[in-house]
Amino acid sequence: MCGIVGYIGHREAYPIILKGLQRLEYRGYDSAGIALYDGSNIKLSKTQGKVADLKERLENEISTSGSLGIGHTRWATHGVPNDVNSHPHYSNSGDLVIIHNGIIENYEAIKTELIKRGYTFKSDTDTEVLINLIEEVKKKENVKLGKAVQIALNEVVGAYAIAVFDKNKPNEIVVAKLGSPLAIGVGDEEFFIASDASPFIEFTKNAIYLEDEEMAVVRLGKKIKIRKIKDDSLVNPLMQELKFNLEQIEKGGYDHFMLKEIYEQPHAIKDTYRGRLLAKDGIIRMAGVENHKEKFLNANRIIIVACGTSWHAGLVAEYIFEDIARIPVEVEYASEFRYRNPVITNKDVVIAISQSGETADTLAAIKLAKQHGAFVFGVCNVVGSSIARETDAGAYTHAGPEIGVASTKAFTTQITVLTLIALKLAKEKGAISNSDFHYHLEQLELIPDKVSKALESDTHIKAVAETYKDATNCLYLGRGYNFPVALEGALKLKEISYIHAEGYPAAEMKHGPIALIDEQMPVFVIATKMGHYEKVVSNIQEIKSRKGKIIAIVTEGDTDVKKLADHTIEVPETLESLSPLLTTIPLQLLSYHIAVMLNKNVDQPRNLAKSVTVE
Repeated sequence: MCGIVGYIGHREAYPIILKGLQRLEYRGYDSAGIALYDGSNIKLSKTQGKVADLKERLENEISTSGSLGIGHTRWATHGVPNDVNSHPHYSNSGDLVIIHNGIIENYEAIKTELIKRGYTFKSDTDTEVLINLIEEVKKKENVKLGKAVQIALNEVVGAYAIAVFDKNKPNEIVVAKLGSPLAIGVGDEEFFIASDASPFIEFTKNAIYLEDEEMAVVRLGKKIKIRKIKDDSLVNPLMQELKFNLEQIEKGGYDHFMLKEIYEQPHAIKDTYRGRLLAKDGIIRMAGVENHKEKFLNANRIIIVACGTSWHAGLVAEYIFEDIARIPVEVEYASEFRYRNPVITNKDVVIAISQSGETADTLAAIKLAKQHGAFVFGVCNVVGSSIARETDAGAYTHAGPEIGVASTKAFTTQITVLTLIALKLAKEKGAISNSDFHYHLEQLELIPDKVSKALESDTHIKAVAETYKDATNCLYLGRGYNFPVALEGALKLKEISYIHAEGYPAAEMKHGPIALIDEQMPVFVIATKMGHYEKVVSNIQEIKSRKGKIIAIVTEGDTDVKKLADHTIEVPETLESLSPLLTTIPLQLLSYHIAVMLNKNVDQPRNLAKSVTVE
C-alpha cells in the first residue's frame, strides 16, 4: 500500500521522484502528490487519480526546480480519496512537510489535543495530525527536527514509514519506520528514499533497509545516522548491494507487466532451483533447511501462514508435505491466524509465505508464532524485506521483481521452493524411496521447459477468452493438488477482470454450486490425467447434463475429456505433485486476455495493492 519516494542531492529532484512514483504504481493507490524545495520555496502539488494526472497538473501549475523533494502515492485509509487528503501534508506553519505510509491509530485523541492548542486541519487524514504533532513537539521542546520526530513517534500508536523535511533545514530529510517498508539508497553525495529499491536502482546499487522502530537523519555531506526511536541508541547501518537491475523492472516490449511476468516463469522457476537442485547427483541444497533440519524433522506439525496467492501456494504445499514427506500441515490465513488465539508450541514450525516480504498480516503472524516459541521459516522474493529479517531462517524464491499486482511468477516460484523443502525433508526422514526421490528431482528439473510448452497455447487461449469475456459468473473446479489451482484461477479472474468467480473442489460442486449451472455458466475444470481423473470426468458429465459450458485444462493427448468439453487447453504431462506448476499457466493467460478485452487496467486493478502493508 502507498508509495514513498524522496531525493536530496545534486540533481534535479523532480524527474527522479516522478519516475520513482511511476515505478511504485504497482503498489496500488488512488491519489498522488509531490513537494519540491528550491532553497527558497516549497512547491507542492497533489491530486486524486494517477501519477500521469499529477504530472500534467505539476507541469501546468508550478516550477519543478529543486534538489530536494518527496513524493507519494496514497491508498486511502483515513479520509476519502481526494485532492485535499492526498499527500504530502504541511504543518500549520507551512515549514514542515510529510509523506506517510501506514495508519496512526490514536490520531483522533492527538488531533483533539492539538485543536485545543490552536491547530487547524484541512484534511481528514491521520498524517496531517502527525506532522502537526511533530511541529508542536519541535516548538515546545525547542529541538531539531530529528529529535522532534523521535519524540512524536513515541507518542503515536500504529504503523508508519515517513519522510519529513523542514524548509529551514534544506540539507536533510528525516525518515522513520514501523511496520511499513522503507529503503535508503546511498549514492555519491546524494540520497534516495523509497518504499522499495525500484525508484533508485538506476542511480545506485547501495541500499540500507530500516528495521522497525528505527529512524534516520539523511543529511548532505554527512554519514547516515540511524537511531532506535524508543531509546535513542545508535544503530550500525547494514549496507546491502541490490541484486536486480533496471531492465528487470521495465516491460521489455510486453504490453503489460503481468504478461511479461507470465512469460518469465520458465526462467524464474529455473532461477529458483538453480544451485539448489542437483538432479543428476540426487541432491537438494538448501542452507536454511539444512542448518535447522532437526526443527523440521522433530516438528509436531507445520503451520503455513500467508495471504492471497501465497495462501494458495501454501495449500499446494500442504498436499506436497503430507503426501511426500508425511508431515502434518495446517494452512492459515495470516489475517485470521493472528486474531484467533491459535495453539502454537515450540514443537511447531511456521512457514510464512509472502512475495513482497512486507505483508502486514503475515508479519504479525510471524511475531505471534515467535512469541509462542515456534521456529519460523520465511519464503519470500524480496531480499532484505521485513519477513526475511524477522524469520529464524528462510529461502528466497529468486523470481525477480514482480510488478503486476496480480501475482503469477510468485505463485509458481513459491511452489518450487516448497516442493524442494518437502522433497529434502522426505529424503531425510526416509519417507520416499531413492528411486522416487531421483525421479521427482528429474521431473522438477524439466518443469521450466514444460511451462514454455504450455505458453505456446497462448493464441488458442486468447480465442477461448474471446468466447467467455462477457460472462458475469464463472466456476473453477479442481481436485487434489489442483484444487488450490482452481482457487488461484478464480482469484486471477476476479482481480483483473472484475468478473465474479469461485473456485471449488470438484466433488463439492454437488453440495451447492451445481445449482448455479446453466447454459450461461462457464466452468473451468482442471482435468489432467494425474490424480483423480475418472472422478473429474464424472463431474464434467454432471455439468454437461445441465448445459454448463466446459473449458477443461487437460494433459497432452487427452481424448476422453475432449469429447465432453466445449474447449480444451493442453498442458504437458508431469507428476501429479508438480502439475500445479503447469495447470496454472492457462488460467493466468485466460484471466489476462479477458481483462485486456474488457479494457481493464491489468497491472493496476482497482482497489488493490501489490504489497498490503496495512491491516
